[in-house]
Formats: sequence, structure tokens, C-alpha cells
Amino acid sequence: MESKVNFDYLKYLSKSSDKKAILEELMTAYGKDVWNYAFSITRKWDQADDITQEVFIKVYRNLYTFRNESSVKTWILTITRNMTLDYRRSAFYRKVSLMSFIAPSGVQPSTEQAVIEKLAVNDLWKLVLQLPVKYREILLLYAHYQLSMKEIAQILGVTEGTVKSRLFHARKKISKLKENQSNGSD
Repeated sequence: MESKVNFDYLKYLSKSSDKKAILEELMTAYGKDVWNYAFSITRKWDQADDITQEVFIKVYRNLYTFRNESSVKTWILTITRNMTLDYRRSAFYRKVSLMSFIAPSGVQPSTEQAVIEKLAVNDLWKLVLQLPVKYREILLLYAHYQLSMKEIAQILGVTEGTVKSRLFHARKKISKLKENQSNGSD
């Protein structure tokens, strides 16, 4: 299901096309999705910001390479996933993660963290964020972005069978977390 704007014309781009205007349309249509997807994997506000910016720089540079083999949304979310995984593997990410891990325990949460906590009011979303990335990302792509099994497989670079299996296990883990949560509150 393509977003608000139909981007079929991307397969007919020429050197005379206004890439900046096209990028603005893509950012308007998918900017929030890109940021949310990056955040769901990194769980860090500033990293999601950086990744979103890098994704659209890459989209801008590669507009002429879009071959319409998938939807524009799938193409952009694939770029987002790959950029996020690259970012997480970088030495910078490991250093930032280590520093946040060893931060003094008496530190107050940042304003951004407080906002995130308020936004994450939904208990189910909090449970999803507790899952390992491979399950969290499957649930996000399936439930939030409503992508097909085929599109999810394409984004993740796995088979549809793997997508179905991960979706099954993700749901099972969410059920277990909900059960543990309800048992803990009794």
C-alpha cells in the first residue's frame, strides 16, 4: 500500500527531472516512517535523526537507480534498515553505546527521553521495544507499516518462510512478556 502520493513517475526520471522537488515529496510522504523505523531499531532519538538524514541523502543520490521492482516505500525502508545496521556496526555507535552504558546512575533522563516515555504510553509498544531487533522489526513492518510478507522479506533480505517464522516467534514472545507482566502485577 503506497503512501499518500503516487510515485510511479520515478521510473521515468531523466537528468532534467527536479530531484530536489522529488526528494521533498518523498521526505513528506516517508520521513516519519523512516525516523520511526530507525528509532525502533536503535531506540535512540539522536541516532534516528542522523540515520533519517543519511537515508534521504542516499535516496537523493540514488533516485535514478530506482527500478520500480518494489514500491517506493519498500525501497526507502530497505535503505533505512541497511543504514541503521551500518550505523550500529560502526565504531561510533559502539563508543556511544558504551558511554551511555557506563553513565552515572544518578543522571536524570533527558527531555527527549521523557517525551519518548510519554509517547510510549501504549503497553504493547513498550513490550515490542523489549524484543530483540529481529522480532521488533518484523512486528513493526507487519503491523505498523502493513507490508506484505514478500515486501518484508525483500527489506530484510530473507525468505518469506523466515518472515513467517519470525512473526510467529515475535508474537509468542510478546504473549510471554504480557503474561509475565500480568503475573508480576498480581
